[in-house]
Amino acid sequence: MSQPFSILPVTAKIIPKPFTVAIPKEKLTDMETLIRLSKLAPQTYENSQSDMRYGVTTDWLIDMKEQWLQSYNWKTTEDRINSFPQWTAEVEGLNIHYVGLFSQKPDAIPIVLIHGWPGSFLEFLPILDMFRQEYTPASLPYHLIVPSLPGYTFSSGPPLDRNFTTADIARVLDQLMKDLGFESGYIAQGGDIGSRVARGLAVDHESCKAVHLNVCFMGRPQGISDDNLDASEREGIKRMEEFRMMGSGYALEHGTRPSTIGHVLATNPVALLAWIGEKWLEWVDEPLSSEHILESITLYWLTETFPRSIYTYRQNYPTPPIPASNDPRWYIHKPFGFSYFPRELAPLPRSWVETTGNLVFWGQHQKGGHFAALERPDALKADLTKFVEQVWPGVS
Repeated sequence: MSQPFSILPVTAKIIPKPFTVAIPKEKLTDMETLIRLSKLAPQTYENSQSDMRYGVTTDWLIDMKEQWLQSYNWKTTEDRINSFPQWTAEVEGLNIHYVGLFSQKPDAIPIVLIHGWPGSFLEFLPILDMFRQEYTPASLPYHLIVPSLPGYTFSSGPPLDRNFTTADIARVLDQLMKDLGFESGYIAQGGDIGSRVARGLAVDHESCKAVHLNVCFMGRPQGISDDNLDASEREGIKRMEEFRMMGSGYALEHGTRPSTIGHVLATNPVALLAWIGEKWLEWVDEPLSSEHILESITLYWLTETFPRSIYTYRQNYPTPPIPASNDPRWYIHKPFGFSYFPRELAPLPRSWVETTGNLVFWGQHQKGGHFAALERPDALKADLTKFVEQVWPGVS
């Protein structure tokens, strides 16, 4: 018997393969052995600072390692993932994994939800769960598709014989959506790297009719004065500048030496926990549970995601980097919505963001950080549905 929400629209051009997560016991045992045998760094002044000014602390790493070995249960995560319909489909020779909730309504609106780094499709499961609790397959107003980007989790890695960029990701996802029967139109939503992919879909692909983002990568726009900014907007700009100065070292490493850092973090799960765990601690408004951090790191480790996922950072090095969102080539002429969360890495003023596209919707929030879909799924869901209801009837 098929899962609820698993019947694809009759317009689908492909028959994707149903997918179930089933990690072999031997792989789990190997991971546990590596965790147990992993040596930690000696105590230093830097790793003893409780405010994490120099990165994760020894105490935090010791505690998380113990939880990983003693209380975390991958099977619980696996069961939760498998409670959602999943498939794989071939696009341009890549095997693309995706989670989906498909409606039986003939006028359901297709929406593709696009994650970034160090995230995965896991980020959107809380929102999908809200939708499936609120609706039945017969009443769901949307088709919701959450792909794993090439190189992430259960999707194939990018090709080994040529360069692969966010523009390539956008082309692959556009083809996936058209293959699923949505050539006449769909809406894209994205954060982090997913925001660049979603912007690329809106700019370069006709079938993408509108886009909703919760982060905007851009420089200070020309001709925009800061004189009229309020205190919170000024604080947001300060946060962006502090991140560029003190928090972006990882991106420089990803972009300039992806092979080296890929090899380093592919050898030791506790090293991976330190490198990525730092982001789950620093980039949020309120602390996430240890359970979430461990399941995300475990998923990355078991699927060898890290070395395969950081290729997009190379686009920023050497100069000229990938065009910023306020580059005229990246201007969104289609309906554009944005959700503002104050603890984003770069919580930018509306006056800045609206220079990057035809901004018709703005959602302002008092709480929330970089992982909005995970931290504030109710707020992001509400914004997305309001945006879709506003723009879809007028989309050509």
